[in-house]
Amino acid sequence: MALKLIQRGIHEAENPIEVSLREAFELRKPQLNPPFSLKVLTQEEYSKINKALIFGILSQSHLAKVHIKHLHAIITDGYGFFTCILVNIVDELYPKLLDSVKIQLIWVTKEMLNVLAIGFDKLLVVILRQIVGGDFREGNLWLCLEMVTLFLANWDCLLEEEPLVLNKGLYVFLRLLADHYRVPSTPMVDALKRMEVEFCVRLLREHFPLCLKIGRDLIRLLQDLVHIPEFKSIWKDLLLNPRQFRADGFEDISQIYRIRTSSLYFLLRVTPEMETKLRFLLTHVRLGSQKRYQVWFAKKFLGVPERETILTDIVRFICCSVRPSSEITQPDILPRWAVIGWLLKSCRKSYIEANVKLALFYDWLFFDETTDNVMNIEPAILLMVNSIPKYIEVTHTLLEFLLIVVDNYDIERKEIISNGVSTALSTIVKKGIIGSLDILTRCDMISPVLREMLGKMLLVMQSSHSKKLGSASVTHDISPPIHLLPSSLGSQHPNSVIRFHQGDENFKEKFEIKVIGETSLLPPDELHVTSCSIGDKVPLKWMKVSRKSLKSR
Repeated sequence: MALKLIQRGIHEAENPIEVSLREAFELRKPQLNPPFSLKVLTQEEYSKINKALIFGILSQSHLAKVHIKHLHAIITDGYGFFTCILVNIVDELYPKLLDSVKIQLIWVTKEMLNVLAIGFDKLLVVILRQIVGGDFREGNLWLCLEMVTLFLANWDCLLEEEPLVLNKGLYVFLRLLADHYRVPSTPMVDALKRMEVEFCVRLLREHFPLCLKIGRDLIRLLQDLVHIPEFKSIWKDLLLNPRQFRADGFEDISQIYRIRTSSLYFLLRVTPEMETKLRFLLTHVRLGSQKRYQVWFAKKFLGVPERETILTDIVRFICCSVRPSSEITQPDILPRWAVIGWLLKSCRKSYIEANVKLALFYDWLFFDETTDNVMNIEPAILLMVNSIPKYIEVTHTLLEFLLIVVDNYDIERKEIISNGVSTALSTIVKKGIIGSLDILTRCDMISPVLREMLGKMLLVMQSSHSKKLGSASVTHDISPPIHLLPSSLGSQHPNSVIRFHQGDENFKEKFEIKVIGETSLLPPDELHVTSCSIGDKVPLKWMKVSRKSLKSR
């Protein structure tokens, strides 16, 4: 039986990458057994033998050690060409690879790390991208377990040679942890969660300056993990004892808010196949003709309810990593805001809808015209404006969400957030994305309550713009600072609101945990928000689960 790397359908054409590797293997097969020739190879011969060895390693597990020894003997370029081919295989073929080939791929990746092959960091990153969010099938969990095990086993090497790979691993595993804590307990899942927590907490505790390179989205990821004891402790130190992280100059969480997250991080949570389909949708599909493409995309990537959590990652990717060119910004090409509107409508769970909205508005909260890109905030405003009048409920829910988040995301640092949103709105008008904010403040179709709230917010923002940032408060809110949002962990793990109070010597901290049941955002006439929490009049189901005093140890 002929050796192969991928499983393909009866009517599916052969993949050119696999064909190229197999042809090289068949051509060089007599030379792949010891004793190996020691003659100097031409460039073409060197290329062919590398391809042949890759095919042999991936398809002949029983001879993999022989092939890798052969590779070590003939290598002249620091494994650069060999690693480049592996990267292409992962990028183009991974979902179709046979299970036995995937096992060999991880094995040879470890070998490349052991010899510090040129490009091993790129290989690790492209494999991380193949871990699919919200996919709890055994194969996907296996890949995640293999990668976190590899990262922990090679900690010192990675820290010395390519520390940014650890940084990217942190982004991936923090995001995956939120999903994995929703999976029913099994020995494999429990082991995976323990290792993910160990990796993430170790990096945060021991190398926080490296973690800071992620930027503000580090906080967005951490807020979904506050119910985990190890991360609750990290939140406590972030807000009450930031010097515990031993990062020079780090004194307050607001410093993280001001660091824009690079677009490279958002690619980590979107598979290459998904990226290709999204970019096609946003560059080649005409507005009005998108339905069949959206149906295909949803069936391919969102068909299982658990996969819905990836909507948050897709929205962050579209906002921060997709940049339409001048040719694409034509009115007949499907715009980013329209795709995001469709994704928002695809949310079936309230907590996922809330997380998607936060992903859409996140850069608004801390926007700085000197460091942030207006294209990151463009989709949200265009979605609100272009939903008038046909989809006015979209405008309503987004505007309401923005107003709630400004007041309640981080109460102690509300002025920072108010300034961020104010700057975002003024930049949007200044750059000509919309002509005026009157379209929101004077639109009769928008609730008068919402228009009044927006108008007051704009006035307050203008009047307080020149004030200094507020003085320190007595109460430190260390929840994921979204008091009004349903938990991203669903009804099994409701959103914890945890407040720490610095008080007398006998009680160094006090805390209160409240649970917000799943609910949709409130209609404007039912909003009764106080400066520190949700008022009693709000028709939410609050349940107090514990109230303790922690004595100093």
